Amino acid sequence: MSDWNGVSEFVAVSETESFTAAGKRLGISTAQVSRQITALEARLAAKLFYRTTRKVSLTDVGRVYYRHCRQVMDGLEEAERAISNLQSSPRGRLRITAPVTYGERTIAPLVNDFALKYPELEVQLHLTNQKIDLVEEGFDLAVRLGRLEDSSMMAKRLSSRTQYVCAAPEYLQAHGVPHSLSELERHNCLVGTLEFWRFQESGKPRSIRVRGSLRCNSGQALTDAACKGLGLVQLPGYYVQRYLDRGELVSVLDHFNEQDDGIWALYPQNRHLSPKVRLLVDHLAEHLS
Repeated sequence: MSDWNGVSEFVAVSETESFTAAGKRLGISTAQVSRQITALEARLAAKLFYRTTRKVSLTDVGRVYYRHCRQVMDGLEEAERAISNLQSSPRGRLRITAPVTYGERTIAPLVNDFALKYPELEVQLHLTNQKIDLVEEGFDLAVRLGRLEDSSMMAKRLSSRTQYVCAAPEYLQAHGVPHSLSELERHNCLVGTLEFWRFQESGKPRSIRVRGSLRCNSGQALTDAACKGLGLVQLPGYYVQRYLDRGELVSVLDHFNEQDDGIWALYPQNRHLSPKVRLLVDHLAEHLS
């Protein structure tokens, strides 16, 4: 049977980066924390922390051990929560990741509302456009856009997004309105991270390689360029909808629009019964639908 001595102290020091702060969190002395960590390192025959007079930081081995211990601690917290019937009042840590722009504009406000509703939660929202390994990095939930690739995750469709091809009225006045996909080759197409734009023609998906005078990996920057009349752009509605509503951009080729992409909540299979994750997914689905 595994020896759990020192694990709570190890997790506390890992998260506070301080033996003193860890002791205060656990309600024990700094000396006791130090003794438990020393005994744990001896038992594992591994150095878990780099120690200086100013800082305590995890070693590479320590980081691996922390990820596993954190998952175990989270599991224990969830088990205690289930026994105590605390599903309606979740507590503990909740780690979420989402794409940067959609996260800033849409997900973060909803997560903030959720955190306000459940003040005993410690919410960590990490915005990145990189695909994170949820299990490896210790995340409870990811919001993903578009087509899903990872079949090892549990997934719930929260909403959908529409891709628009649009341009400023001034650009269309000067260069004409495209009515067919073949006309795109005669237009200045503002390109993002992908060289292909996706459409649907005669009920079948079709990808068109586009070219133009500007390439940028920021949807906001491409939206600005389109509004200033530099060319056509294909972007999701959360970038361009407000400009379409105000007439600063005009949508074209609408009859070739691909079926709406999904907006998904992904979470590891071993956490699908977690009350805090389930409540957050329901909260997001309710407000995004």
